[in-house]
Amino acid sequence: RAPARAEGAGLAPSQKLVIRGATLVDGAGGPPRGPVDVVVEGTRVTDVINAGTPGLPLEDERKPTDAEHELDATGMFVLPGFVDVHTHGGTVQKAPQLEYPYKLWLAHGVTTVRGVPLAPAPIAASEKARSERNEIVAPRIFNYQTLGSGWDQGRITSPEKARQWGQWASQNDIDGIKFFNRGDETPEIIAAALDEAQKQKLGTVAHLSQNLVAEINGAKAAELGLGTITHFYGHFESLLDDHKIQDFPATYNYNNEYDRFSGVADIWDQIYEPESPEWQAYLKKQKELGITFDPTFTIYAASRDLMRARNADWHDKYTLPSLWTFFQSTRDNHGSYFYDWTTHDEGKWRNFYQRYLQLVNDYKKIGGRVTTGSDSGFIYKTYGFGYIEELELLQEAGFTPLEVIQSATINGARTLMEPKGEAPQFGIVRQGMLADLVIAPENPLANFKTLFGTGHERLNSETNRQEIVGGVKWTIKDGIVYDAKELLAAVAAMVEKQREEGEESSTGEDASE
Repeated sequence: RAPARAEGAGLAPSQKLVIRGATLVDGAGGPPRGPVDVVVEGTRVTDVINAGTPGLPLEDERKPTDAEHELDATGMFVLPGFVDVHTHGGTVQKAPQLEYPYKLWLAHGVTTVRGVPLAPAPIAASEKARSERNEIVAPRIFNYQTLGSGWDQGRITSPEKARQWGQWASQNDIDGIKFFNRGDETPEIIAAALDEAQKQKLGTVAHLSQNLVAEINGAKAAELGLGTITHFYGHFESLLDDHKIQDFPATYNYNNEYDRFSGVADIWDQIYEPESPEWQAYLKKQKELGITFDPTFTIYAASRDLMRARNADWHDKYTLPSLWTFFQSTRDNHGSYFYDWTTHDEGKWRNFYQRYLQLVNDYKKIGGRVTTGSDSGFIYKTYGFGYIEELELLQEAGFTPLEVIQSATINGARTLMEPKGEAPQFGIVRQGMLADLVIAPENPLANFKTLFGTGHERLNSETNRQEIVGGVKWTIKDGIVYDAKELLAAVAAMVEKQREEGEESSTGEDASE
């Protein structure tokens, strides 16, 4: 559990806070506009006021004049707080536990996370409540758990027990179900759980693993009423060309993580071609059924360029030594599968990514909902930084910058709130919405790299030298203003302390992915 929020950690909600002179990117898809003054009272945005004419000096005194606090955001950009719909808290030994990812998420503008799961059910429920009360420095938390998690009535071995657990979950602060397509999750149990989830207003998301994907692929899962497909599993298995099951080599062993992850990419040329009638029919049917795609491009990106992921700018200062140890190739830890990663492996993963990126973009183009999830804490992806990489990858897929922001904000908010039958209270900067905001000195629409906590290198034309620009300036959650640089400094201190203590071992992260 995270430590209690210390006195002075963040500027507490004010009777009236005014963010002055910013350019607004509202999250709803509207173009940037500004300068504006954003008025926050307590935990809500109460007004967005045009503050002047672009290019002309701003008036010194602008209404409202009775603000308790003001933030000078002249020349900066205000966006809705980001939503990460695929997170885990991790269990790295001797790490500061959840305090570490919480602060990295907030430092990168992430104000809402969906844990799938974040932590074991009772801990996640407790952390969710503490975050709602702002007793901890943490994003807003949605608590999704796997079937059977948290209760004392044993494994889910029948459709009846799946329904009973869904009823129990709805009464125990669980917001949704995460399916894995494996273990006790037979098609009959999944079908019953999905049906009960709708009755209990629980959200649903599935990692359609290879274990059961021949029976429940992306097409079948949508027919059964699944809310979100996370990762790529299940999509291409719905598009196999001249056979029904991926053609695995005879030596393949799913429990060997090299086979499991190297073999994923082999499917790239076993499917119908992009833009073929079968490709389009799959996407149109998914759109008709209303399923959300949560691609999590970032978490597997090391597979197509291991060296780049391993040498990212932020590892030295912000990746815990124990997490770094966990990342190293070993048969002990989940996702550490680069035993002898070859040029051939990377080549087929690049081919796979070309088609996967296109599939997601094509879904977006026909009106399908796409969200932003990072799944950081595995495969050289450090919390927060991995989320910004996902924004870059959505743009690589073909999303315009405004479409990327929409996926990162209101699309995630709607996905989390719709199962409850409620309208989102976050995800858009608008009067009456919760004051979950990101304030950045650089224009993220011009370059998402400027959102990384390590900043972005740019040549200063006057000095002819490189300088570091960017990073988030402030993250506001529930009206509480957090200095992103202070959050990063706290994380850097955690890393340095663990390094001084000589921490090199780990118990391993949640191996659920």
